[in-house]
Amino acid sequence: MNDDASLVLRATDVSVAYEGRRPTRAVREVSLELHAGEVLGIAGESGCGKSTLAYALTRMLRPPAVQTGGTIEYVDRDGRTWDLTALEPGELRKLRWAEFSMVFQSAMNALNPVTSVGAQFDDIFRTHRPEMDRAERRERARRLLEMVGIDPKRVRSFPHELSGGMRQRVVIALALALEPRLVVMDEPTTALDVLVQREILDEISRLRAELGFAVIFITHDLGLLLEISDSLAVMYAGQFVEYAPARRIAEEAQHPYTQGLLRSFPSLRGGRRDLRGIPGNPPDLRQDLDGCPFAPRCEHAFDRCRTEAPQLLAAPGYWPFSCHLRDVPNGSEPRKVEVDERA
Repeated sequence: MNDDASLVLRATDVSVAYEGRRPTRAVREVSLELHAGEVLGIAGESGCGKSTLAYALTRMLRPPAVQTGGTIEYVDRDGRTWDLTALEPGELRKLRWAEFSMVFQSAMNALNPVTSVGAQFDDIFRTHRPEMDRAERRERARRLLEMVGIDPKRVRSFPHELSGGMRQRVVIALALALEPRLVVMDEPTTALDVLVQREILDEISRLRAELGFAVIFITHDLGLLLEISDSLAVMYAGQFVEYAPARRIAEEAQHPYTQGLLRSFPSLRGGRRDLRGIPGNPPDLRQDLDGCPFAPRCEHAFDRCRTEAPQLLAAPGYWPFSCHLRDVPNGSEPRKVEVDERA
């Protein structure tokens, strides 16, 4: 059972907005906990706030994005708790990559195109491990490449000389260079073919088992997260709408949005079934959201959904999900409202 002794990260009511004439509230009062060795998956459609949350958790937000509320606490390997939202840039630099790191969505954007792979490892070691000499830095870089399945000779290669899968493996090796306690992975297999995706996912699972780091894995692919995650958070309109053990969500998801996502991809083990998309579009996050953000697309919506926002609370015997159906007595039939099915 997870306890505070194994806690790695705790975020409480984190909110992020993109400033402008009409601010976009991309993340709205999100809370989560992550424990040692755990894989937390975060799923949702494009634009739901997943990547913005990842950048907020690692204090990598850039203008016009700004954290407007909440706290983020990180517990280092010595048991010291750091309030990431209050750290000065110098203190934050000491923690990044040494304690927590990030695998970015686009490897070519994450790697410097005019610098060799070895030089990019060198930058990390010279900054965080100044006691290492040149030979030690080069040997460590070679071992890291070998660890992620790349020929150590590639330490002299430039990013454009590597395939997409190899570049992604290099980014993972860079993130693991200092053996951090937490790695945030933002769609690490996007734009890769399915065989390379499988190789990289297997590599991540092997490395996690070997090194024991915790993972926040972000993707729109709910099926993938059900396979690799211990816990799963489903995100919609900048909020978590369901947060539970991945196995329980696979068996009996409670939120209509989660159920819709599950219906939208084929089962590899069950019988054939018709796939159903979710009608309509996500809401405009520049607007104030009245009621449940998912109500215009929900086939179960009733009058209360239009006027009152549901809370992320657990029903007896279940886990937290934000839906008014949680409060509807069994056997009753609340009056439904018309569902907006515009594409």
